[in-house]
Amino acid sequence: MTHFNIEGGYPLVGTIRIQGAKNAALPILAATVLAEGVYEIRDVPRLSDIEVMIDILEALGARITRIGHTIWVNTFHLNTSHIPHDLMRKMRSSIFLMGPLLSRLQEVCISRPGGCAIGARPIDLHLKGLQLLGSEIDERDGHILCRATMLQGAELTLEMPSVGATENLMMAAVKAEGTTVIRGAAREPEIVDLQSFLNNMGADIEGAGTNTIVVRGVKTLSPTSHTIIPDRIVAGTLMAAAAATQGEITLQHAIAAHLDSFIQHLKETGTKIEYDEHTIWLRGLPQMSAVRRVATAPYPGFPTDLQPQMMVLLSLAQGSSLITESIFDARLKHVDELKKMGAHMIAEQNSVRIRGVPQLYGAHVYATDLRAGAALVIAGLCAEGRTKVEGISHIDRGYERLEEVFCQLGGKVDRSVAKIPLH
Repeated sequence: MTHFNIEGGYPLVGTIRIQGAKNAALPILAATVLAEGVYEIRDVPRLSDIEVMIDILEALGARITRIGHTIWVNTFHLNTSHIPHDLMRKMRSSIFLMGPLLSRLQEVCISRPGGCAIGARPIDLHLKGLQLLGSEIDERDGHILCRATMLQGAELTLEMPSVGATENLMMAAVKAEGTTVIRGAAREPEIVDLQSFLNNMGADIEGAGTNTIVVRGVKTLSPTSHTIIPDRIVAGTLMAAAAATQGEITLQHAIAAHLDSFIQHLKETGTKIEYDEHTIWLRGLPQMSAVRRVATAPYPGFPTDLQPQMMVLLSLAQGSSLITESIFDARLKHVDELKKMGAHMIAEQNSVRIRGVPQLYGAHVYATDLRAGAALVIAGLCAEGRTKVEGISHIDRGYERLEEVFCQLGGKVDRSVAKIPLH
C-alpha cells in the first residue's frame, strides 16, 4: 500500500503555481458530450478523479488526447448513453454526465455514484430537476434510467444550494425548449466557470454566481476551447500548511476573491496575508491566536473542503476554538487521527472544540477522505518526528503530486510503497 512518510519541523517557503480546479474541470469535461466535435481544455490537473472521467468519456465513445495539462476531447463518435457501473462507483462527479447525455442522446443510464465517505449526498435534487424538465425516470436493480424525447424549460427550486445539481441542471437545460430558471442555485466560482464554457459553446445562460440562474434554450451548440480556473481549495490547503509551519509562500495563479471567508479566518489567527488579482502572499507567525468559531457554509461562506485543514491550524493556536461542520454529516473522521498526534479536541455531534497545544507529534495515521488526508499531511509537516499517512489514494483524487509540491517548498515528504512480505 502506498503511503506518505513525512519528517516534520521544516517551514514551507517559496513560490508555487496553483493547479487548475478539479471541481471546475470535471463538469466541463462532462459538458463536452453536449455537442459533437473536438474540444481543447487547458490547465486540467493530473488527478485520479480526472482519469476516471476520461475513462468514462472513452467508454461512451469519445476519443481523448492529453499532452501535459491540456486535453482534447473528440465527441463525434459517442455510441452509448450507459455509464459503466465500475466507473460510476469510483467517483461521485460521474453524475455530471446525466444532464449532457440526456440533452444529446435523449437518454442516460447510470448506477448511483461513489466518492468520499463524508456523509449523505443524495442525488434526489438532480433527479427531481430532470423530471421537471420533462425526463421520465425509472429506477430498478440499482440502475437509474432517464429518458426524454424533448426537454422543456421549467421553474426549478433547489431545496439546498447543491453544486452538482445546479451544474447538472444547467447542462440539461441548455438545449431545452424555452427558458429554465434555477432558484436556490449554488454560487461557487466553478459554476461561473461552467457558465463561461457553455456560453462559449453558444448557450444562453446568465446568473451563475448568484442564487438564480436563467437558461434560455438554444437549438445548437458548438465545440470550444477553455482554460480551467485555479483551484481555490488547493490554494487554501497550501496557505493553511504555510501558516501552520510558520512559513512564507507566494501562490501564483490564485484568486483571493474565491477564498474570502477562509482568508478572513486565517487573518484572525494573526497570519499575514496580502494579495492582488492573481497572486497571494502569506507569512505564518510563531504564535497563532485561536478563532472563536468557524462554521462551514455554502459559498461564499467558509468552505467545508477547508475545514480539516483549518482544524490542524487551530490545534496549534493559543486558546480555544470551535469548528462546526454544517454541510456534511460525517466529515469529522480526521479528529481521531489528529488526536493520535497530540491534538486536544472534543467532538460533539457536528462540532469540535479545540484547545491549542504547543506541539504535535509524529504518528501513524490514515486518510479517511480527500481533504482529511491533506490535513493529516499538514499535521505531519508541523509535527515533531516522523509521520506516516496511509490511504493517500484519497489525496490523489484532488491534489496533483502533493508530496512534490510540499518538497518544492522545503517540506520533507516522500511517497513510499510498502513491500508485501514473501512467505
